[in-house]
Amino acid sequence: MQRLVLATRNAHKVTELRAILTGAGLDVELVGADAYPEIPDVKETGVTFAENALLKAHALAGATGLPAVADDSGLCVDVLGGAPGIFSARWAGRHGDDAANLALLLAQLSDIAAPHRAAHFACAAALALPDGTSRVVEGRLDGTLRETPAGEGGFGYDPILQPDGETRTCAELTPQEKNAISHRGKAFRELVPVVRELMG
Repeated sequence: MQRLVLATRNAHKVTELRAILTGAGLDVELVGADAYPEIPDVKETGVTFAENALLKAHALAGATGLPAVADDSGLCVDVLGGAPGIFSARWAGRHGDDAANLALLLAQLSDIAAPHRAAHFACAAALALPDGTSRVVEGRLDGTLRETPAGEGGFGYDPILQPDGETRTCAELTPQEKNAISHRGKAFRELVPVVRELMG
């Protein structure tokens, strides 16, 4: 069984991709980056989700000598020209401060009417091999931004994005419902034929 490393220390993300690969009948042992604690996290210096995903995947593949998967994702707001985009996790200045990021974004959109609050979650997922071969796939979840957060689930901007065709926000969906339509879920499912092709 071939080992594949996912560039994350988030156990939920590893579980999600593992379920998708197993469900597709792929005989792959998936582990997270925490299996290699000596390898430092890679700085996301790219200017697109795809560039950041490739940076992380190539770095991990080079450091471990194993095929590696990495993803980068964020929220893109139409009226803000696609921002916060790659800066989603640090929109308010400090990386990973979900509450501050959410509060700042809502303040910036406070005078924007509902018909103009279109946005989407975007995710790029990359598979890189130790020989430098790589491929990137993308997934997106379109929706509208609510004026006030709703729901206890998820993280980040989930409490304000209401997917198209839904009456609930991403944070009000069950994990199963969210995975079925999420940008990351879509990107990870797009990776299946790539893994099959590049890893045999």
